[in-house]
Amino acid sequence: MTGPAANEPATATPAATDPGTTGPGSAGETPAPAATTAEDPGTAAMKQTVTDALTRLAAGTPKPATAQVTEALTGAGVAPAALEVSASRTPTGLQADAIESAVLQGSDCVLGHIRDGSVTVTVLPVLASGKCFVGAAV
Repeated sequence: MTGPAANEPATATPAATDPGTTGPGSAGETPAPAATTAEDPGTAAMKQTVTDALTRLAAGTPKPATAQVTEALTGAGVAPAALEVSASRTPTGLQADAIESAVLQGSDCVLGHIRDGSVTVTVLPVLASGKCFVGAAV
């Protein structure tokens, strides 16, 4: 009998048969992803600080106000001059679905996002303006 039995799982086809992975020098191996730069130690530390502070805040206040986010981050040691926080209310007075914060850390922006008590933190490059957010600060 050739091929897998009806009750056995099929095995993956080797990478060498994938036309997207063959070519000069590939030897049938999947190409490595593009090189990524290691996170600056200061940025990594700030990312952890932001994650910890926002996680603590969101645990007790799933939809925090702008002032609460500002207080949580400055209380965790973030310099107020390096901090940007989005509005927690829309221009019509409705509560925003999510609130964003950003900390300028060298050439990086550590962005925090809280939506319904869930926290996401990521690092992005600083904008050409030298800020992390587009538009006026709150």
